[in-house]
Amino acid sequence: MEYVERKIDKSLSEWKNKEHRKPLLLRGARQVGKSSSVRELAKQFDYFLEVNFERDDHELNVKEVFKKGLHPGRICDELSVIYDTPVIAGRTLLFFDEIQSCVEAISALRFFYEDAPEIHVIAAGSLLEFALQELPSLGVGRVHSLYMYPFSFDEYLRAGKKSLLADAVLNASPESPLSDVLHKNALQQLLTFVLTGGMPEVVAQYSQGVSLLECMNILNDLTFSFYDDFAKYKSKFSTALLREVFGSVIHQTGGKFTYSGVSKTAYHAQIKESIRLLELAGLIIPVIHTSGNGIPPAAEMDPKYKKQLILDTGVYRRYLRLNLSEMLNADRLIVVNKGALAELFAGLELQKSAPNNQPEQLYCRHREKTGSNAEVDYVVQCGEHIVPVEVKSGTKGSMQSMFRFLEEKSSPYGVRISLENFATYDKIRVYPLYATGNVLIHN
Repeated sequence: MEYVERKIDKSLSEWKNKEHRKPLLLRGARQVGKSSSVRELAKQFDYFLEVNFERDDHELNVKEVFKKGLHPGRICDELSVIYDTPVIAGRTLLFFDEIQSCVEAISALRFFYEDAPEIHVIAAGSLLEFALQELPSLGVGRVHSLYMYPFSFDEYLRAGKKSLLADAVLNASPESPLSDVLHKNALQQLLTFVLTGGMPEVVAQYSQGVSLLECMNILNDLTFSFYDDFAKYKSKFSTALLREVFGSVIHQTGGKFTYSGVSKTAYHAQIKESIRLLELAGLIIPVIHTSGNGIPPAAEMDPKYKKQLILDTGVYRRYLRLNLSEMLNADRLIVVNKGALAELFAGLELQKSAPNNQPEQLYCRHREKTGSNAEVDYVVQCGEHIVPVEVKSGTKGSMQSMFRFLEEKSSPYGVRISLENFATYDKIRVYPLYATGNVLIHN
């Protein structure tokens, strides 16, 4: 399958060319394209040695190489013989895939930094966060991390050979909106992306002419693969409960996540642990309440109030079995911006637009007073300001919560995300839904 360019490719190339580099940890949920991006980077090297600890250990017994000791010189010598590939500084890319299956290999990364910094080493794993929790220390400052997610809308456009439209969207702003023609074109592309989602296999296949129906079958397989992985999270933990929580997150999208909405038989502690495991796996993303009185927003967050987002709109739509033909034949604008789906898309785009080395924690603001409830969908930090972000259906909708936030917090402006073109009025900066990623990039 042809490789599709990703945002992280630039960060990987920059890492490769650094004079003083650290071993790299590539982090993210399963099936988001980590291994493919590393293999694409490998084309810039003379040699590529890939160790897959789940696949190769049965036949090659590679874990024993690390259990015998963590000295990089010996490890490289033995791997060179096992894989018949030389490990030469500056010419070989050494890739440890599914590294969560070999804790000793994770521990070895710090020694590559200390004793063999000239070797290019990348490690990745879909359940990496679980293994990292079992280590007393990875070695502060000795390993560099990059975070990877499903395709953003910008990446999707470029994968579909629509780079000029992607550039136009990226360069547009409330002060410099798109033409009506380009705006409508972008909305049309957004519809398909929201329906199919950003999982790399789906994007790659669709960009090469595979039908939408077949893409839905691919999404089915991906969802089942998530379930298969659930059993790996904790051998003694209830896989059935993890599935139940995963499904409940989807059903509760757009509102406060409540444990009572998950199961009437499971204990609070069991549901809480399920949520923690799914967050660690990158399959769900928390949106935490913050008072929003100043920076950083984390200073006044309240984890007791959370919303939860599933990692991909395609997985969301497929799980709910929303009828594809009805959605395609309906009013396109209504379909795309239908409540929870639009809020989900916006949150995911905010996360993906952050730098690859700085995972974006998402925040919201919920205000409960007698006779007066108000919620701001997202609260983001733009420079030295806290900015409220509201996602609106269609091109209309009141913004009482937004204006109340601006008044109470003395924020300089708020952001409205809707199906309108870029615009400004009062203290509001309007971004089209497809340009949600511009909010953090341009402000």
